[in-house]
Amino acid sequence: MKVFSEKKEINTLVDAYKAERQTIGFVPTMGALHKGHLALIEKAIQDNDAVIVSIFVNPTQFNNAEDLEKYPRTLDEDIMLLETLSKDILVYAPTVDDIYEGKTTSEHFDFDGLEFEMEGKFRHGHFDGVATVVKRFFEIIKPDNAYFGEKDFQQLQIIKKLAEKYDIPVNIIGCKIHRETSGLAMSSRNTRLKPEYIKVAPVIYKRLKTAKTFFGTKSANWVTKWVENQFKNNELLKLEYFTIAEVDTLKPLKRKSKNKTYRAFIAVYADDIRLIDNIALN
Repeated sequence: MKVFSEKKEINTLVDAYKAERQTIGFVPTMGALHKGHLALIEKAIQDNDAVIVSIFVNPTQFNNAEDLEKYPRTLDEDIMLLETLSKDILVYAPTVDDIYEGKTTSEHFDFDGLEFEMEGKFRHGHFDGVATVVKRFFEIIKPDNAYFGEKDFQQLQIIKKLAEKYDIPVNIIGCKIHRETSGLAMSSRNTRLKPEYIKVAPVIYKRLKTAKTFFGTKSANWVTKWVENQFKNNELLKLEYFTIAEVDTLKPLKRKSKNKTYRAFIAVYADDIRLIDNIALN
């Protein structure tokens, strides 16, 4: 397996693939890979002639310096895991300087309001950081297809908007959420959960599934209050937000429309670890 740390090496490879008219699939990750990541990569392998996986913990998308410091970094283990899929995967594991060239700051973006909903309300500047690094990856790798998980659904919608507004010729492909057998959405942060939190965290998805059932007959406001009440007496899980939103705009639902699609979104703290999840409602 080839691992590169400098964009000039990737540029040379990309130019060769483009000259041969081979399609490039790209899966951006921050490492600490799990089965959810592997599913994205498997899809990329199926769809493309070449696959590039980036492993880079992006500093500009962290609002909390401690969270950045504690984020798991397991490059050697990640490479071993990728080799179980294919030895032909190309890994781009750059340094911060290789990406940001000495200026570790975010660009500012306008995503037509998508960036101000949900995560945007609680993680100021987060999506500027995400979009900055993804845009740079797109410029370096020039992928035909790029793969993102639906667990970070708001991020997925923002990346689609990024490609649209900046005329980036890439097909953004969203892939379903992968879950533990308990129902907990797979996340690199799950490795930091203490045993007692691992035991109770599956409640998050259980509440989402019940909310979906209620959504068929109850108002969005009723469902929201029900979910909020379910977490009031939970000693281990602290609800940050629960929102039912229209998929295209991500704005909170006020009145149901038969012609629109909705999802429920949730963010919960398990000790100091923030877990997010979502579910399609209709």
